[in-house]
Amino acid sequence: MSYPSTVKIVEVGPRDGLQNEKVAVDVATKVALIKQLVNAGLSYIEAGSFVSPKWVPQMAGSDQVFLKLPADATTYAALTPNMQGLQRALECEVKEVAVFAAASEKFSQKNINCTIDESLERFAPVVSAAHESGVAVRGYISCVLGCPYEGSVTPDQVAELTDKLLAMGCYEVSLGDTIGVGTPGSTQRLLERLLQQFPADKLAVHMHDTYGQALSNILIALQHGIAVIDSSVAGLGGCPYASGASGNVATEDLVYMLDGLGIKHGVDLQALIAAGNMICAKLNRENGAKVARAFQ
Repeated sequence: MSYPSTVKIVEVGPRDGLQNEKVAVDVATKVALIKQLVNAGLSYIEAGSFVSPKWVPQMAGSDQVFLKLPADATTYAALTPNMQGLQRALECEVKEVAVFAAASEKFSQKNINCTIDESLERFAPVVSAAHESGVAVRGYISCVLGCPYEGSVTPDQVAELTDKLLAMGCYEVSLGDTIGVGTPGSTQRLLERLLQQFPADKLAVHMHDTYGQALSNILIALQHGIAVIDSSVAGLGGCPYASGASGNVATEDLVYMLDGLGIKHGVDLQALIAAGNMICAKLNRENGAKVARAFQ
């Protein structure tokens, strides 16, 4: 079995993780978490989201977070769903942004109050303006392996949307199993379809662990040459539009698996565990990473 020699971990805890936690986190704590993650060796961190605090209260203060981050080699990315969000990101000198679409119409309506086609129309000027400012754009697709409202999602649906996001100018598309219903079988079927059309280096995976399948699904992705994996420190997060959806796969668990496979990733596991324990203490919740709990 062939695996990538190196994997890039996209740490989404400070954004996708914290935005779904019930306890409010202040700017100083967010910045401290991000700095600990950088010290642990993570080189790409989703640091915030330029969305309305009315819709995502936990992302209030993202402007201050970005302005307090050091100018170093780390990529600090932001979610920017519209032109207003992009403008705020540019004012904070963010170097990379992300846009997000859904593979199911009902989820798109519930999540961002528009159809899939309308969301793409909204993103086109965002991507264009970002490129004009020298800012890279990453694309996300939600519900690639199933939707809480529509049920099954076909690989062809995901392929069509992936094609549109790449054509629009996203350098990479992250495939999100938003509600964690995917299995190794469905993950394999999806990737076999997508890899007929797109090179592996244009794809990433973003697996939630609702049914305990995230690491298994990531293993399938690795076997198909996918070398960019999204994960969240301490397994933070969930999905506010998907009842019962638990957090992303824990970065600690991902790192432990990559170590066992001999795949390079550049992350210090003990420093990562310390970062996860710190934020979980602030959130007054148990660390969701099985590896972190095993080391305690």
